[in-house]
Amino acid sequence: MKKAVSPLPLRDGLAASCAGMLPGGHWTLARDFLRDRFPYLDPAIIDQRLQAGEIFDDNGQPIAPDAPYRPGHYLWYYRDVPQETPVPFALEILHQDERIVVIDKPHFLSTIPAGRFVRETALVRLRQLLGRDDIAPVHRLDRETAGVMMFCLDSASRSGYQRLFESRQVQKTYETIAPFRPDLTLPYVHRSRLSEASADFFTMAEVPGEPNSETRISLLEQRGAWAKYRLEPHTGKKHQLRAHLAALQIPILNDPWYPVVLDDKGDDFSAPLQLLARELRFVDPFSQCERVFYSRRELSWPAATSDCAT
Repeated sequence: MKKAVSPLPLRDGLAASCAGMLPGGHWTLARDFLRDRFPYLDPAIIDQRLQAGEIFDDNGQPIAPDAPYRPGHYLWYYRDVPQETPVPFALEILHQDERIVVIDKPHFLSTIPAGRFVRETALVRLRQLLGRDDIAPVHRLDRETAGVMMFCLDSASRSGYQRLFESRQVQKTYETIAPFRPDLTLPYVHRSRLSEASADFFTMAEVPGEPNSETRISLLEQRGAWAKYRLEPHTGKKHQLRAHLAALQIPILNDPWYPVVLDDKGDDFSAPLQLLARELRFVDPFSQCERVFYSRRELSWPAATSDCAT
């Protein structure tokens, strides 16, 4: 089925939502369908939105409160977005051409709208900066992770870039600060089988079985009990780097989920996860040229560290 194209412009960087292609049914009025489509909403709220002209047809025109139900057509609306605390770190554009835009994402900024984070996301900020609604991420970074991330500006080119990531033709390099473990011989390639933890579905755990994840770990610098590591993932499992370092008993500094899930810090931005996507390197599928992008951000060592050359 062909995806519906919104007739409405972005509003504060957010695209309009669609109630879907209207199916055949018993409804006489569009209002009746909306009440069934959104049973968790007070019917009075739907009536208020119709009265205010906040529900739109295929042409982007407000529908009347007594508009007839029209199977095969679409209804559009803007979601009510709860107030979000602004993430107090800037998003920086590292590169832009006719096909892609590469950013330096700050800590605490989600990639796309989901759950309780809608406006405070990299996608929405980028739409606001560029004034375009045809932007889509080619890959993703965790909300807690900062660094290089790529978006596509040309829908016809998107699959070409996505295939690079899917076929592991993109070299990704990360840096992190974690405890120094003197008995761990580096560089070291860590392989394990990662699966969703049974108790906490949003975290990953190492389980017995054939490895499905691989990370190369190198030492960049040591300062007392802490070290800066280079991480080169060969696979792209969810939370792979965080889970691997926690399994090696060197959990990443300020990690709220590994090795133990801590209480939600809410709007406390004072202790970001010390994990940075430092570099993306790949051969562009369209120009056949090598592209390399670097983050300009730096990680923060614990205040109590003392310099100690490796």
